[in-house]
This record gives sequence, structure tokens and C-alpha cells, in this order.
Amino acid sequence: MKILVVDDILANRMMLGSILTPLGHCDMATNGVEAVEWVEAALAEEDPYDLILLDIMMPKMDGQAALQLIREKEASYHVTGAKESVIIMVTADSSEDAVTQAFFKGYCTDFLAKPIIRQVLLDKLREYGLITDA
Repeated sequence: MKILVVDDILANRMMLGSILTPLGHCDMATNGVEAVEWVEAALAEEDPYDLILLDIMMPKMDGQAALQLIREKEASYHVTGAKESVIIMVTADSSEDAVTQAFFKGYCTDFLAKPIIRQVLLDKLREYGLITDA
């Protein structure tokens, strides 16, 4: 599995990386601008991410804007429907507005509130067919 973790806080990236690295290759980005660059490079190499964990509140470009750009990049490379990355928003901002924007404007796959609980994350990965046992 090819994974991208996007969070501006090092401790959050390290924690998610410790959970996800045993499951596949895990890249790290510190903001939305870097995330979009990583995604576009992966699409250009015809090796898109299977999973993207995307924080909302970040500098340079927030996760909501990055989410929309990532979905636009996927569409421009004809990566649509079941071929799209599973994008899970991981954020402390679980307000109704944030959730609504992520699902209905950015088309995220799912939403997890911080702090992330390892078993809840793994259950989500099973739900989307990314892992069968962990």
C-alpha cells in the first residue's frame, strides 16, 4: 500500500507513521502544498496513493483546499471512482462545517477526529479494503 500522511505537527506524523509504515510505503508532507505536489508526482508516475491521511488545519494550504486540489489532479489524470485515493481527513476540527465541507465540497472518503486511536484507524482501513488483517 502506498500512503501519504499530511500534518504540520511532527508528533502526529510520527504517530501515524508508526501505525502505517508496517502496512506499506509511507511518505510524509507538512502542509497542503507539499501534499498536492506529492500526489501530482505520484499520478505522473502512474503510481497513485492508495491512502492519504490529511489534516485540516495547516500552514501554507489547509487540508480542505488540498483535498479539493487533489481530487482535481486525480480527475485530470483520469483517476476517478474506485481508482481514487482513499482520503481520510484527520483533524481536531470536527465541527459540522468542517465535516460538511470535507465530504460535500472536497469529496473525502472519511473523517476521523483527533486524537487518532490506532484500532479505529485500522478498522477504517479494513472497511475500505486497504488491509485485511493488522
